[in-house]
Amino acid sequence: MPKRILIVDDSEMTRRLISTAIRRLGDIEYEEANDGFEAIQKLAAKFFDLLVVDINMPNINGLELIGYCKQSDQYHEIPIVIISTEDSHKDQEKGLALGASDYLLKPIQLDQLVNVIKKTLGI
Repeated sequence: MPKRILIVDDSEMTRRLISTAIRRLGDIEYEEANDGFEAIQKLAAKFFDLLVVDINMPNINGLELIGYCKQSDQYHEIPIVIISTEDSHKDQEKGLALGASDYLLKPIQLDQLVNVIKKTLGI
């Protein structure tokens, strides 16, 4: 069964870039969500092996989504990679303290993202 990734970002261009990196990995399925609220709906409907999450989004932001997932019995083991324009150590520390596996800065380097996804999923 292929691995499944949920891309959560309010920027369509960023979602496309992340999906391009995922397609380089071969047999991996992915879905997209525009914000944390939509991500929670998708999580309730389907299992995901990894979340790739932006911080700055409307409705439910990335840090709130990470907190929700990591406090949930159902989702707390899903690894989360943050991809954000937020270059502050405070946001990075908070995201990692909440339970994110990794933190990448935009603009995304595709090779770096591919390597982080491989490492996180163990593929």
